[in-house]
Order: sequence, then structure tokens, then C-alpha cells
Amino acid sequence: MTTHIGITEENRKAVADQLAKLLADEFVLYTKTRNAHWNIEGADFHAMHLFFESQYQQLDDLMDSVAERMRKIGHYAPATLSQFLQLTHLTEISDRKNDSAGFIKELLEDQESIISFLRGNINTFANTYKDLGTSDYITGLMETHEEMAWMLRAHFGNA
Repeated sequence: MTTHIGITEENRKAVADQLAKLLADEFVLYTKTRNAHWNIEGADFHAMHLFFESQYQQLDDLMDSVAERMRKIGHYAPATLSQFLQLTHLTEISDRKNDSAGFIKELLEDQESIISFLRGNINTFANTYKDLGTSDYITGLMETHEEMAWMLRAHFGNA
């Protein structure tokens, strides 16, 4: 059935294409956060194990909401690892050790990359594509990522 929500198909497709990239970024960040949870080592193991668990649980919810937003505007969400790796702005490559400082630095960089991507699309979604709903949605998502980045940054004492 055709989606009739007051936004042209061309504009909904353009928004969905950007949301697909976002979903890929969320999935890669989720996977990297799971890696940190599983492989953290050091004197702060237990605290960081629990911290990374709370972050990946948040990311799991965010991924679901991004995919559902795509469905609400009439498009399918990518759902394969190969699609995610083709769409993501992030990288899986890492040269850090399995300590909290290394994981936090890497995850913080990825969070900030997602924040910048979201911020760069807020006005475009609203003004160019006439999708105020998705613009509002990603504004809230950006605020969630800002809080998650703050929690990571706080470990370095310059939050």
C-alpha cells in the first residue's frame, strides 16, 4: 500500500537513505560497544563491563527506533551486515588495547561522528525534505547521543 503522509515519495526516499546510513552507524557502534563489554581488561573491569553494557542496551533501543522510523515513512530498513558495512561512516578497524581508556576513546569518537551526522541533517530534513517529524526525531536522538558521549567523556575528566 502506498504511504500518504504529506511528504513526497522523492523526499521520503531521500530521508530514508540518510536514516539507513544512521542505522548502519548505530549498528556498528552497538557492535563495537558489545566488543568493549566482552573484552575489557584491567583493574576497572567490573565497573567498565557494566558501563559498556548500559551503553549497548541504549544503542539496541536506538537501532530499533531508527528502523521503525524508516518504516513509518514507508521504506524498509537495511538489515544485513554487508549492507551496514557499505552504509556506515564508522570503521571497525582499531589499534587500541583492551583497556578502558582505549575503548572509551574509540567509542567517544564514534558517538561524536554520529552526533555531527545527526546535527547536519536536522534542518535538511525539515527544510529541504519537508519532514518535520523525522527532523524532530533525530533532534531527540542527537540529544541521547550527546548524553552518551558525555558519559564517555567524563571518564577523561573533561566532560
